[in-house]
Amino acid sequence: MSVQYYEGIGRRKASTARVRIMSGSGLFQVNDKEGEQYFTRLGDLDDIFAPFSAAGQDRGQYDITVIVKGGGVTGQTDAVQLGMARALVKMNPDWVPAMRKGGYLTRDPRVKERKKPGLKGARKAPTYTKR
Repeated sequence: MSVQYYEGIGRRKASTARVRIMSGSGLFQVNDKEGEQYFTRLGDLDDIFAPFSAAGQDRGQYDITVIVKGGGVTGQTDAVQLGMARALVKMNPDWVPAMRKGGYLTRDPRVKERKKPGLKGARKAPTYTKR
């Protein structure tokens, strides 16, 4: 018998996270590591689990496995948060208004701007000289 799980994919900047939520005992794994070991920055875990509090759920009732690739710490944290919110909405569509109100279902579209020819960076121009 296969285990029933709900999957959500989140992206931010160069990061992609695949989040799977299933009923269980509160296990949280990221890339086969304990979640607390993977996200060591202060407040990151609170941000990641914010969709659970918005839905009024106790995360201790669920086992969560995450596969996250690319980007840096902030991008990965936000990607996991979005994937978590999407998986929770698949679990129970009644939570959509609460997730929308918290802003957890909105993908952040900001990415690094490309460098343009004739400029030093994306926007910085060479110093103007009159003579």
